[in-house]
Amino acid sequence: MRILLTNDDGIEAEGLACLERISRTLSDDVWVVAPATEQSGKGRGITLTEPLRINKLGDKRFAVTGTPTDCVVLAFSDILPGKPDLVLSGVNRGHNVGEDCSYSGTVAGALQGMAFGVRSIAISQSLERFHDAVVAHWETAETYAPGIIAKLLAQPSQPGVIMNLNFPARPPEEVKEVEVTVQGFRDIGEMFAEKRTDLRGRDYFWMSFRGAKQDHAAGTDLRAMDEGRISVTPLHIDLTHRTSVHDLKGVLGGAPPKAHVA
Repeated sequence: MRILLTNDDGIEAEGLACLERISRTLSDDVWVVAPATEQSGKGRGITLTEPLRINKLGDKRFAVTGTPTDCVVLAFSDILPGKPDLVLSGVNRGHNVGEDCSYSGTVAGALQGMAFGVRSIAISQSLERFHDAVVAHWETAETYAPGIIAKLLAQPSQPGVIMNLNFPARPPEEVKEVEVTVQGFRDIGEMFAEKRTDLRGRDYFWMSFRGAKQDHAAGTDLRAMDEGRISVTPLHIDLTHRTSVHDLKGVLGGAPPKAHVA
């Protein structure tokens, strides 16, 4: 089985090294194509206005001057000798749950693998709090991811679907359950831009999250992280709101309306 690995934390990230160890329990044909620098929060961004460069760092190991989506596109089109059987994206430093999924470069890497028709899994390790001094429990992802991935691969493939796998911020011995979840949503007020002033008197802004404690709904990926369970969420890229489609057909179906002239 040929496995393609990517991430959004960059080629030198601890989480990518963790993912390599996980992958080598599943296969000896593991390829790494990851961003040369951190691309967190870039979502499904693809580089269209500047050239991309590939730096070969070793056997089956490449750094790309672009986003996770760029990495997967280049892996399929130029780097790998053939189509992989599995794309794994991560292990991200910090969970990717709730609306994080639409910002996440980790999820984006898996989505691009899915777009090429390959089974894809995004993997993230939650943190107690997001700070450079906090050390992630990589051993938790490393302990449980191989078995969960093997079970997922044993299930029939669902076209257009990726699996979003999140491990709670706990050591392995404190994790007791795996839960299949739905995507949750936070209070959007948690995100904010802090205004600062540089030494030349010019304003700039720093995007951040307040991290306030919230009561998340049962059955969601957010609640699973709160309560120390492993979360497995099937995601797809179809953003259509089906109920609105049904309602709007009665209003806008048929000939297009003409502008009213007063």
